[in-house]
Amino acid sequence: MEAVTATPAPRLVAFDLDDTLAASKSPIDPRMGELLVGLLEVAPVCIISGGQIGQFRAQVLERLPVAPEAVLERLHLMPTCGTQYYHRADGEWQLVYAENLSDDEKARALDALETEAKALGFWADETWGPILEDRGSQITFSALGQAAPVAAKSQWDPTGQKKGALRERVAALLPDLEVRSGGSTSIDITRRGIDKAYGMKKLAEVTGIPLDDMLFVGDRLDPDGNDYPVKALGVDTQAVEGWEDTAAYIEALIPQYGLDAV
Repeated sequence: MEAVTATPAPRLVAFDLDDTLAASKSPIDPRMGELLVGLLEVAPVCIISGGQIGQFRAQVLERLPVAPEAVLERLHLMPTCGTQYYHRADGEWQLVYAENLSDDEKARALDALETEAKALGFWADETWGPILEDRGSQITFSALGQAAPVAAKSQWDPTGQKKGALRERVAALLPDLEVRSGGSTSIDITRRGIDKAYGMKKLAEVTGIPLDDMLFVGDRLDPDGNDYPVKALGVDTQAVEGWEDTAAYIEALIPQYGLDAV
């Protein structure tokens, strides 16, 4: 991990979720919960990930330490790669927008993923949950199912070649849609041009904080990763490798904020 060098401290910090704030599809560690609340006390925070809102609740929201409403209202949630946006108001997490796929787009995406995965021999007979998910604004392929253990997912495609091959074949069939590599075993499909960069631009609109004053922290900032669109947009980024790396970064970042932060 690179040293913390942001001067002045970013006005908003955005994070990927899986393998950045927590192990894939796993709840955040209590230490991470404390650090997130500590950061929220001095700056707005956004979590933007390919998962749906249910995963945000199970992995993060239900694991956060008790915090005042004024602190929680600084947390912005962007599930399904920013195609949905939730914000805290009146003590509840409320949906602000959702860029949902049409029925035709969903049907074509589901068919292309199943057809090409089977053609490549990537369609598993035994999985931990469904391989295909309709998340409203995103269709997701999870090779081993959404609930697969981290160890199994890590072993399925350690080089990323399987995901790359599947993504290329599906993208060729769906030129009007956005097809991206997601987590360690997943492919995500959204409307064209809607990715994490889109989510960050929407975040700038709703918060009034310019992209130049934001920082994004993620584990997939490589050109093939689903965090890369944020880097390509020109937002300052911090690459990490796992939640422990992120925790160390947050610990070093918080002191950069003065008492007048937020």
